[in-house]
Amino acid sequence: MDWVIIMTDKFVIVAEYADSMTAELAKQVLEDFDIRAVIVGQNVANLFPSAMTVKIQVLESDADKAKQILEEQEQGYEPEDYEVMDDSADDEPYDPQKEEP
Repeated sequence: MDWVIIMTDKFVIVAEYADSMTAELAKQVLEDFDIRAVIVGQNVANLFPSAMTVKIQVLESDADKAKQILEEQEQGYEPEDYEVMDDSADDEPYDPQKEEP
């Protein structure tokens, strides 16, 4: 017996970028939030950068959440799930000889 998988959810575009590097970063952000994302048009945009954009697609059921995450990312919003390391408290460079055993 053969199994047939029917996908009820389709992929939709949630963002467009001028370059593939920015799209890759956005894709990684979405995947950090457990949203499966694919990049479309990356190869063509690399060949013709001024003529094409790179698109990010996610499942339609994740589209609203993905758009919100990407929008917050562009505005510099740090989600509570992310920890930001604060190096500002260390005024002196690291010295391994000062470490206590």
